[in-house]
Amino acid sequence: MTALQKYEERVDEVNSLVCVGLDSDVAKIPNSFKNSEFPQFEFNKYIIGQTHEFAAAYKLDTAFYESRGEQGIREMRLTMNYLTEAHPGILTICDAKRGDVAHVNEQYVKAYFDSLGFDAITLHPYMGKESLEPFLARKEKASIILCRTSNPGAKEFQDLNREGKPLWQDVAEKVSNEWNTNGNCMLVVGATDPQAMKQVRDIAGDMTILAPGVGFQEGDLGATVQAGLNSQGKGLIINSSRAIIFSADPKTETLKLRDKINAWR
Repeated sequence: MTALQKYEERVDEVNSLVCVGLDSDVAKIPNSFKNSEFPQFEFNKYIIGQTHEFAAAYKLDTAFYESRGEQGIREMRLTMNYLTEAHPGILTICDAKRGDVAHVNEQYVKAYFDSLGFDAITLHPYMGKESLEPFLARKEKASIILCRTSNPGAKEFQDLNREGKPLWQDVAEKVSNEWNTNGNCMLVVGATDPQAMKQVRDIAGDMTILAPGVGFQEGDLGATVQAGLNSQGKGLIINSSRAIIFSADPKTETLKLRDKINAWR
């Protein structure tokens, strides 16, 4: 089963497009977890326990783990092992935004796909297709290419006009028309720009899109869903991190997000 097939089966199983971002900043987790030997892992287990019923994917931003050195990397591994064993049907995304020369990317492939066991990884396209071939060649995994991101500074480069169209549009065209020969590419388009989402959907056909930015970044959920759904009424991975995991009731927040999305579907 490919990562895309895994995701689509999970979407159908739980009727959800929700991705829960495990951005488990140790400074922000409840004090009840901080005295544990593995505070991030125990917090993640709690969040997974609260949210898995309504989650189609989990996304781990590696910065929150790598910043803690060996301890954090161990806790990221513990989290991945737990997800693989307890919830093997839920897509796992490594949010590392990697991208380097090909022989270096071969090592990232081994680290994140083979060693840690992620189903998918976020990648930047700046160095071109050739540099990403080690990821693209892994047909069973998903390469999620940054296209139009949700941060305020995205326009500095992504909106640059090139022959009458923004650079992010070039990225969408390249990935969908030339890079996706194995059917394992996805795109990142932030929920903060529904107009770009609509244009990317028109370019990319039924390709799946990871949409961050609906929580603290205040992306327009309804407009994002309407603009981003593919012809099967799916094709979106809608991520929320802090608004779920640091809420008073993560289960209720995940359910509310799922139901809001489905109302627009």
